Amino acid sequence: MFRFLFRLMATVALAVAVIMAVLDVTRTIAASRLVLTSLGESWLGVSPATLERVQSFIIDNAHPLVWNPVMVFILGQPGFVVFGVLAFLLYAIGHKPERRIGRFVAER
Repeated sequence: MFRFLFRLMATVALAVAVIMAVLDVTRTIAASRLVLTSLGESWLGVSPATLERVQSFIIDNAHPLVWNPVMVFILGQPGFVVFGVLAFLLYAIGHKPERRIGRFVAER
């Protein structure tokens, strides 16, 4: 059940990554130069109130250094890269390992 949830979240993260990549490619073609939209810019454009809430929650409940070096670095990366890496990690967690039974059994 948990593997299914991780794979489902990976699929959603991959869909968001593809959407963000298509938006960046469209902007790149329109501007005739490379345009990479950071996750922070995208989040600020979609919902600035939730970004402020997350920032205050992290600063209040966790160490302030978690926000400045860690989250600022993540929010500065292109959105499609962040969601692509997240999709890969979620899929790796939900991946079903191969069965090893009978791997070294001699055939007759």
